[in-house]
Amino acid sequence: MEVKDSNGTGLNEGDNVQIIKDLKVKGSSAVLKRGTMVKNIRLTDDEGEIEGKVEKTMMVLKTMFLKKV
Repeated sequence: MEVKDSNGTGLNEGDNVQIIKDLKVKGSSAVLKRGTMVKNIRLTDDEGEIEGKVEKTMMVLKTMFLKKV
């Protein structure tokens, strides 16, 4: 399985990515702002999603809203 970011760059375990669009957090009034760094990502079973720690909370993010840094 090959996981790619919004630009088609391959992602690996432990990479750092950046959010490219403001995202609403489901079940909360919080918003993840564009440019927020997600460090040390983990790959999931789904090639369209990754896990990463954002603001001390573990979240699952869609790769279409991320770019590798």
